[in-house]
Amino acid sequence: MAQEIERKFLVVGDAWRGLAPGTSYRQGYLLTSKSRSVRIRAAGDKGYLTVKGATVGATRLEFEYEIPNDEANEMLDRLCDNPIIEKARYRIPFGGFTWEVDEFHGANSGLVVAEIELESEEQAFDKPDWIGDEVTADPRYYNANLVKRPFCDW
Repeated sequence: MAQEIERKFLVVGDAWRGLAPGTSYRQGYLLTSKSRSVRIRAAGDKGYLTVKGATVGATRLEFEYEIPNDEANEMLDRLCDNPIIEKARYRIPFGGFTWEVDEFHGANSGLVVAEIELESEEQAFDKPDWIGDEVTADPRYYNANLVKRPFCDW
């Protein structure tokens, strides 16, 4: 069973900048509900189809498959709900983990969040100084919800 355990935090300040190169992401949703989502993503020169289950705590089922990038972009342009999520992702190593910092653009410009994937919800980890408040349980920060209610509308 594919399982994702992820915690999400706001990013404060700019100390994270320059610690890793960024990759451009475009992602959109074919389906979103409380119990599941189906996402299309173009990340750099790769495309992905991802199916996620409902989040319980910081855990949910996740199944991800690589698809041709040109097909991912066509689905983003023609099938996914708008606005499309546009962001740069920075994969920053710290304390034996990789923090994924997402700097959003477009309708979600100004939002910067960091995620860390864990092996259990109780797993301990150190936070870099640029990590702020935890927003794991706040559904406003789910990417699928940022399509329905972008950050610029908050």
